[in-house]
Amino acid sequence: MSFPKFALNRSVAPHLSFDGYLKLCTALNVDAIELRNDLPGIDLYNRSKQKHIQECCAQHAIKILTINALYPFDLWNRDREKQAGTLFEMAEHMGVHAIVCCPFNEKNDVRTPDERKKDLYTALTHLKKLCLASGVRAFIEPLGFTQSALRRKKDAVDAINAVEGQGVFKLVHDTFHHHLAQEKNFFVEYTGIVHVSGVMDSSIALNHLLDAHRVLVYSADQLENIDQLKQFQIARYKGYVSYEPFAESVQNSGTIQRDLKESMNFIRNQLN
Repeated sequence: MSFPKFALNRSVAPHLSFDGYLKLCTALNVDAIELRNDLPGIDLYNRSKQKHIQECCAQHAIKILTINALYPFDLWNRDREKQAGTLFEMAEHMGVHAIVCCPFNEKNDVRTPDERKKDLYTALTHLKKLCLASGVRAFIEPLGFTQSALRRKKDAVDAINAVEGQGVFKLVHDTFHHHLAQEKNFFVEYTGIVHVSGVMDSSIALNHLLDAHRVLVYSADQLENIDQLKQFQIARYKGYVSYEPFAESVQNSGTIQRDLKESMNFIRNQLN
């Protein structure tokens, strides 16, 4: 399959039933999805529902790439250890490849940079043990918001190397967060998955962009998605490019199949 190889995050259409979501994937020739544990009304913790998800995916020949997300993964304590254990057990049981791990992203973070770094290394050390025991990887996703405890992929890569975690950790390259962080490095060789979404409104200042502004990718995109994806194409990235919009206009769209098809065709035409 030519680049890009698309996947669909559950955030694309949370209003659909799971069966409807998989039918959407099939209609778009998408063979991979990302689940979420943070959407209202979607319960992944019930074993019977896990079985239903597995059976439906097998029926449609669709693989589950990730469960999104362990948050905040970099504040490790007993609650986080329990939460992580549950997610990794769930992923192992369902045949999910990886858990997406997001850093603390609140304005009330009073830790110093050194304390944040120490906490990050501690969390990765514990996560590494879970990864090795379960066979499930952890995908670390820097968030580009100014208040985020881990904004840039370079800091994540340095931490991964420091704990000798190259075999168990990968990065999430999110085009929205890459743009927010104004990061120049791509670290394609460390990347486990790429998340794409667009922002069409050019009047919004960079430091005012929110998840709620994230729509599909079209020609008016302000995030330079095409330029970012070209870097992965040049580097012969073999992983998936997964749509992850959060705008209500997308999530509640009654024409989501048509909308996604148009966006996918736009991206393909720009890259091929």
